[in-house]
Amino acid sequence: MSEKPVRLGRADFRLFRTIPTRWADNDVFGHVNNVIYYNWFDTVVNAWLIEQGFLDVKDSRIVGLVVGTRCDYFESVAFPEVVEGALAVEKLGRSSVTYRIGIFRQGGQLTAAQGLFTHVYVERGPQTPVPIPAKLRAAMAEIGVG
Repeated sequence: MSEKPVRLGRADFRLFRTIPTRWADNDVFGHVNNVIYYNWFDTVVNAWLIEQGFLDVKDSRIVGLVVGTRCDYFESVAFPEVVEGALAVEKLGRSSVTYRIGIFRQGGQLTAAQGLFTHVYVERGPQTPVPIPAKLRAAMAEIGVG
C-alpha cells in the first residue's frame, strides 16, 4: 500500500469555486459520502472548461474523457457546510491532462480531500485520441503547477 500524499494548501492551486453541500450528500455516518467528492471533481473541471468556452456539452467535436481518478481524504465534511473546490493542472501531455483538485472547507487552509483527475482528449464520434487544441493547451498551461 502506498503512503498517503502530503496534504496540500491553497497555494498549491490556481482557481477556486464555491460548492454548497446538499442534504442528500450525507450518508448514514453523518458525513458527505466519498462518491460525492468525485461529483465535485467533475464540477470543478467541467465548469472551468465550459466557462472558458472550451466545452459545449452538446456540440464540442473534441472532448475530454476521464481515464483515471484518485482521491485522498483528510477530514470529514457534512451538510450544510459549503466547500471550495480548487483546481490546477498537474501534468500536461500531448492528448491528456491531469488536473490537481482540492476540496477545502470554506476558508480552510489545508485540503479536506484532494485528488487527481485525468482527461484524454478524443474526437467525440470515433473517440480516437487527438492533440489538445492550442488555445485550450495555453489555458491549461496558465493554471499549471507541474
